[in-house]
Amino acid sequence: MSLLQVKNLGVQFTTPDGVISAVNGVNFELERGKTIGIVGESGSGKSQTVLALMGLLANNGQATGEALFEGKNLLTMPAKDLNKVRGDRISMIFQDPMTSLNPYLTVERQMTEVLELHKGMGRKAAKKRAIELLEAVKIPEAARRVTMYPHEFSGGMRQRVMIAMALLCEPEILVADEPTTALDVTVQAQIITLLKELQRDFGTAVIMITHDLGVVAGSCDKVMVMYGGRTMEYGTADDIFYRPSHPYTIGLLNALPRLDHDGAELISIPGNPPNMAHMPAGCPFSERCSLADQRCHTDMPPLVATPENPQVLRACHKAGAEVFALKHKELVHG
Repeated sequence: MSLLQVKNLGVQFTTPDGVISAVNGVNFELERGKTIGIVGESGSGKSQTVLALMGLLANNGQATGEALFEGKNLLTMPAKDLNKVRGDRISMIFQDPMTSLNPYLTVERQMTEVLELHKGMGRKAAKKRAIELLEAVKIPEAARRVTMYPHEFSGGMRQRVMIAMALLCEPEILVADEPTTALDVTVQAQIITLLKELQRDFGTAVIMITHDLGVVAGSCDKVMVMYGGRTMEYGTADDIFYRPSHPYTIGLLNALPRLDHDGAELISIPGNPPNMAHMPAGCPFSERCSLADQRCHTDMPPLVATPENPQVLRACHKAGAEVFALKHKELVHG
């Protein structure tokens, strides 16, 4: 049985301009010790998907559907019960550690508070555990640095502190929302390697949110590609990276730098993401896809298994042969 089952998840926001649907009919499963990557451009609905699971939507947001954690729906769970799950059995690493960490409290106090609340530890035992976790995420001189404030750490070290805090209670699920944003490439690689090592040691299931396909290439078991609040393609990492079958997925892959092709041209996807307040009637990607015809503009394609590979789900009216018959460059020329 899956550790987490998300069924027909929807997220709506009530605004002065009307109701905006940021996430529509998202489905996925997460097994113990596995990693799922949720990828897509900014505004595709990635972060709102996981914020809904954590009960952290803005006041004007509402989640529908089901998010079953060991059979219990997180979306309808009373706040008292949800608070026992968050930070203990499900933890989250936020995008920007500088705004997520409290600048007025030492790292020690922010970490020990979690253990005192969820595990009932005393202050001395909690501090010892905090130092152990800081050492686990490879922060040098952890016993000394635990008493420091967030601004006294570099960006990469603050991210390591966030990871240590998220792992304090040895959660079953770790949600990593853009964990390498604003870090240089060397630190990015260190953070991804660290997460993989910690997952191996703790057996934690991971939901990796990112716009960078390169980040999930070597770390995810399954990948869900989102666009306009919907799932465009869903399958194993190998299928998504080596046998992509949706025009949007191929467009994202074409935009990646290639070290094995000297002087290779980067091909961007033309146009801009859709306005969530005025979504197309049909496929969200229809306005940017060179394969789109009248049906694509008027009819929403269902997310169904592809004939070529039943393990992959794709939301596209075009047959796989039509997609594969075109060169990637031609596919996204605009």
